[in-house]
Amino acid sequence: MAFKDEYDFDLLKNEAENLVIREIEKQIDSEHGMCKCNECIVDIAAVSLNSVKPLYRFSLLGTLYASQAMTEQAYADSVKVAVQQAIKKVKKNPAHD
Repeated sequence: MAFKDEYDFDLLKNEAENLVIREIEKQIDSEHGMCKCNECIVDIAAVSLNSVKPLYRFSLLGTLYASQAMTEQAYADSVKVAVQQAIKKVKKNPAHD
């Protein structure tokens, strides 16, 4: 049996994903000329997530830690900037024609 099959890695969550997705939703409509296809939106999310500190959690304690970090203004600002930069990058260089 493979190592991955022995453990439940589905319980591992990155709370930063939720914050990034919400921020994309806030910003995307104001970006005129931005393609809103699935590929571009998911690219924006991936680029953004590669720029912010991850907030992985597994347990209740991890959920509390992630919740505290999500309420910090500095973290929220870093997510906002990461999404802004990702939108510009993907808009300039979409993965499709």
